[in-house]
Amino acid sequence: MSATRIVAGLGPLAERYDAYLVDLWGCLHDGVRPFPAALDALERLRAEGGKRVCFLSNGPRRIGSLVSRLDDMGVPRGLYDAVMSSGESAWAALRHRSDPWHARLGRRCLHVGPERDNDVREGNGLEIVERVEEADFILCTGIDGWDETVADYEPLLAAGAARGLPMVCANPDLVVHIGEKLSLCAGSLAVRYVELGGDVSWHGKPDGAVFARALEAIGNPDPARALMVGDGLRTDIAGGNAYGIDTLFLSGGIHADEVGTPPDPARLAGRAAELGVRPTWATTALRW
Repeated sequence: MSATRIVAGLGPLAERYDAYLVDLWGCLHDGVRPFPAALDALERLRAEGGKRVCFLSNGPRRIGSLVSRLDDMGVPRGLYDAVMSSGESAWAALRHRSDPWHARLGRRCLHVGPERDNDVREGNGLEIVERVEEADFILCTGIDGWDETVADYEPLLAAGAARGLPMVCANPDLVVHIGEKLSLCAGSLAVRYVELGGDVSWHGKPDGAVFARALEAIGNPDPARALMVGDGLRTDIAGGNAYGIDTLFLSGGIHADEVGTPPDPARLAGRAAELGVRPTWATTALRW
């Protein structure tokens, strides 16, 4: 397995790839505003001609909600061709129940997460309940307040696990940057649920199904000419590795304190080895 190669940005890679799966949080924006250098990089990439871009997010919302949020942030629609999200994947699984795990779920759903994620639970024929004792399963999209901790949810998680309630996790990310602040994601609650003996279905990166749907959304390009761009070693890079496409790791995101900015080759190699992943390329941030 070859070592990760450090590059200045996206520009030196443009001739190698025709299809780009681009993470949103920590890559294109910080949850509040887009990064100017990232917008510039995508503008230059699109100017190359023939480059397809799908934003692939572990955001626990449906595609329409994410597009609206990008519009509100001022991200031009001309910079991308499609959007795919973990929230869309979770919604589809609950709607169609085409696999045995989801087919066994009941209809009474306890939603753990903020109201802004409600579209994941709508249009699925679900009955939303307020107490663990009333639920057939738990839909976890995140925490209600940005400063909450896993400990705040311990009683609920313990009660759900004790009852044997399955959990649908609509965002496998552990943490996310909101401006300058680091906040927990649904994945942190789901990890604790597993520790308590709970059964979890994970939707989004690194699962290969969401990569397949993202590539399908931009015309099923040759995987050898596709690149995953993101700041999550456990999700973006692990998923790209498992699916068999090259990856560009952005060290200035959630792993900045671990691997350095710009990325320190030795520290990056060590952390990647600990997690069992290997980025093809690495740079500090999404820029040209």
